[in-house]
Amino acid sequence: MNKFFYNRVNRRALKEQLQASAEQRITISFYKYVTLKNPQLFRDHLYGMFDELGVLGRIYVAREGVNAQISVPESNFAAFKAAMDSILFFQGLRLNIAIEDDGKSFFALIIKLRPKIVADGIDDPGFDPSNYGTHLKADEFNALTDAPDTILVDMRNHYESEVGHFEGAITPDVDTFREELPYVAELLADQKDKNIVMYCTGGIRCEKASAYMKYRGFKNVFQLEGGIIEYARQVKAQDLPNKFVGKNFVFDERLGERISEQVIARCHQCGAPADDHTNCANEYCHILFIQCPDCRAKYQGCCSAHCADFQQLPEDERKERSKSEQFNGSKFGKGRYKAFRGKDSKSILEV
Repeated sequence: MNKFFYNRVNRRALKEQLQASAEQRITISFYKYVTLKNPQLFRDHLYGMFDELGVLGRIYVAREGVNAQISVPESNFAAFKAAMDSILFFQGLRLNIAIEDDGKSFFALIIKLRPKIVADGIDDPGFDPSNYGTHLKADEFNALTDAPDTILVDMRNHYESEVGHFEGAITPDVDTFREELPYVAELLADQKDKNIVMYCTGGIRCEKASAYMKYRGFKNVFQLEGGIIEYARQVKAQDLPNKFVGKNFVFDERLGERISEQVIARCHQCGAPADDHTNCANEYCHILFIQCPDCRAKYQGCCSAHCADFQQLPEDERKERSKSEQFNGSKFGKGRYKAFRGKDSKSILEV
């Protein structure tokens, strides 16, 4: 493999370099379901093209298409759009541009090959992700979700919907998209004639989900075009009623962008109103959780007093003790806080 197609600079150095830079950047997400005959060749072509333009971010390439969350130098935005249009199946592709953005969302260009751009657990070769539901613009979405025979479903994970979701939406208590697909189909199995409207962050998950629901026999399936990101843009541009409450979780350094002023979640340490996600500052834990400003100061950005105390140890001692220590993140595998939900809100992340 040509070394040119991979980042060769230390991750920490890249982050420090970006934080110190005054360069204006635009955070963008996009996806495309398209059959790629040679994903490796396309991946390398994309890396070379984006690297020349100073693009940073995380991109997944698979036989079923491309899923990207990136940032582009503002000065290169026109060149970036021209480069995208040079690829036939990217021509006219919708780009979801972040609402709240300081340009510090990514600090390296990483493009990975994956079996699928969205892990779905579907093994049937007869499933066609291109047979998706009807796309809805913001005004159409508002109108249809007001109808009494419409069911609205959030196709994101629990830690995303906890900080923000649409009014009246079903918000499944799930960890993964592949878990949610059969769960929702079974939950609504006796309502196949109703309008099923699905939404997610930028559209990629609900596009596959709407295709899955049609595959499972649902007749009237719809999806929010461009997801929450595009909905928020259209609502603002067209002065429409905003039916989203809270914050939209995003998968970059920001971990969220505010869509409405309501704070609907609570700090996982003290129970105070809060909706700022963070990863525990203890790199050997790194669990994702919600933390208020007071607890951030009290625990120094950590999920518990245990992790805060551990962080004060010399680096060599932390490395050695990490081999036997147990932390919230390492103990529960994926580094999500689901294991603590349902307990008393007072210091629920304490160990």
